Amino acid sequence: MAQLSDDCFAFGGPMMSVDEAVGLITMRVNAIADIETVALVEADGRVLARDVAAPLPLPPFTNSAVDGYAVRNADIPQAAERAFPLDGRIQAGGLAQAPIKPGHTARIFTGAPMPPDAEAVFMQEDVRIDDSGKIVLPSGLKPGANVRPAGEDIPNGHVALRAGQRLRPQHVALAAAFGLVGLDLVRRIRVAVFSTGDELASPGEPRAAPQLFDSNRFMLMTMLRRLGCEVSDLGIMRDERTSLANGLKQVAGSHDLILTTGGVSTGEEDHVKAAVESIGSLVLWRMAIKPGRPVAMGIIDGTPLIGLPGNPVASFVTFVHVVRPTVLALAGGLPEPLLPIPVRAAFSYTKKSGRREYVRVSLRRAQDGRLEAVKFPREGAGLLSSLVETDGLVELGESITHVEPGQDVGFLSYADLL
Repeated sequence: MAQLSDDCFAFGGPMMSVDEAVGLITMRVNAIADIETVALVEADGRVLARDVAAPLPLPPFTNSAVDGYAVRNADIPQAAERAFPLDGRIQAGGLAQAPIKPGHTARIFTGAPMPPDAEAVFMQEDVRIDDSGKIVLPSGLKPGANVRPAGEDIPNGHVALRAGQRLRPQHVALAAAFGLVGLDLVRRIRVAVFSTGDELASPGEPRAAPQLFDSNRFMLMTMLRRLGCEVSDLGIMRDERTSLANGLKQVAGSHDLILTTGGVSTGEEDHVKAAVESIGSLVLWRMAIKPGRPVAMGIIDGTPLIGLPGNPVASFVTFVHVVRPTVLALAGGLPEPLLPIPVRAAFSYTKKSGRREYVRVSLRRAQDGRLEAVKFPREGAGLLSSLVETDGLVELGESITHVEPGQDVGFLSYADLL
């Protein structure tokens, strides 16, 4: 398990900025050292433990990039088209054993190895066959055209995948192109997840009139699995300090991270803070972010605990900015900064200075072709519909206090947040 000292997250002073929070996490969390070899088809979303150097060049042999006709560079027509006798046919997966004869051309298909001495390929749509059956090639082709040299993509021995990369399908494809069947990965981060609150009922269980079905827990577990985590569902813990403390203590030793939702505000019925302090230590973050100011960070027997707000939008936003970098740091992953893309605001908005805010928006294409961000019509951090019916978040930095229609703003797509 990941081990942290009880004071490694200590932070005093006013509300912590988002950048301070992320920096504190990534600098202080110790990455786990356990490594396992995993089949390629199971590697998506996981963190690579060791560099992968190319065991062969890509492509491993010089081949044709198109269906067409191969020639030597010296035979490329210069001033006018020219007829060539046909000298062989090479299919993808076949062998080109004999050199191409001077003044001849060979029929070749995409991916087929180039014949010895052949150096360029005419695309078949640029070629015609004359009445005698000869291949008429036009003038003007550049030497070496339409050929993929061996190692053009990646040379032999080049470090193509680096330790700390969180793998995506394109990384898996590259490993497969090298002929690898498995990769050395950091083992999955083990995360225990539970919700708190007497007001919650789990889906599938009876719901009393004053209760809500718990949605946050399922959202967070899904987000964690997208980050390659191994998730333990602890269900709902009731608003009782001792039972909360006992439950947290029990799972701390067998998990790398504990994630809770709800119960981290300052009300007398918010018991997570007191429960953690009774068995470990907790620094309650008042993070300068909206939605999501109440975020807690604690340590129980060396295992970090993150307590997210109970409102689902606040829980979603703070997961992205606190839990995501924590998981990456625990796995030894390389930083994955969120880079907003510029879009044009189609709304007015006023906010406080010194606080970063995230506005739920949908995108539309304006008449001039620019993408415009349209604000969701309601504000509440408890509105799940605002996450379902929008495309992402507009990020408004700490120094921004007002947005007017037509102003450029930074947009983060939900698809890019995990």
